[in-house]
Amino acid sequence: MEKKDYTKVISAGIIIFRRVEGELKFLFLYRSRGTWDFPRGRMEEGERSWQTAFREVREETGLRRSELTMHPNFKVYEKFPYMSEGKRIFKVVIFYLAETSQSRVRISSEHEGYGWFSYPEARKALSRYKARVEILRKAMEAIESIGSTADAEKQDGSVELSASTTE
Repeated sequence: MEKKDYTKVISAGIIIFRRVEGELKFLFLYRSRGTWDFPRGRMEEGERSWQTAFREVREETGLRRSELTMHPNFKVYEKFPYMSEGKRIFKVVIFYLAETSQSRVRISSEHEGYGWFSYPEARKALSRYKARVEILRKAMEAIESIGSTADAEKQDGSVELSASTTE
């Protein structure tokens, strides 16, 4: 099969975390295939990646955009090929990073549950996917480098997605 014989699929999501008694907790959704993962989904025609990320988070968790504080300058990519129904797919997943104070989420019918995991627990949940573990590491690094959301707002002057215009 030649390289040109693939379909490109783009998805986007948000790595969501909250602070609980001084500890960071990351939101994971449980899919029926025995997989824990970040909220994410396929980009629809005419959408920008950040729009897809907000839409998917709303659909999969019930969290509204107003309940998320975006961390500026965080945008990471995961790229990989796979086969589906005899077709070669090249998938690109774009992740953003956001903090929330909400502890309860409303999952969609796509998922069977959710959990808030500490960083070590999150690494373990993602251990089947080395690229996702690396993405989580980058998210943790970004959180530590910025500090609290209030610090990020002081540095940047806003909480809008600063990377949204760089697609």
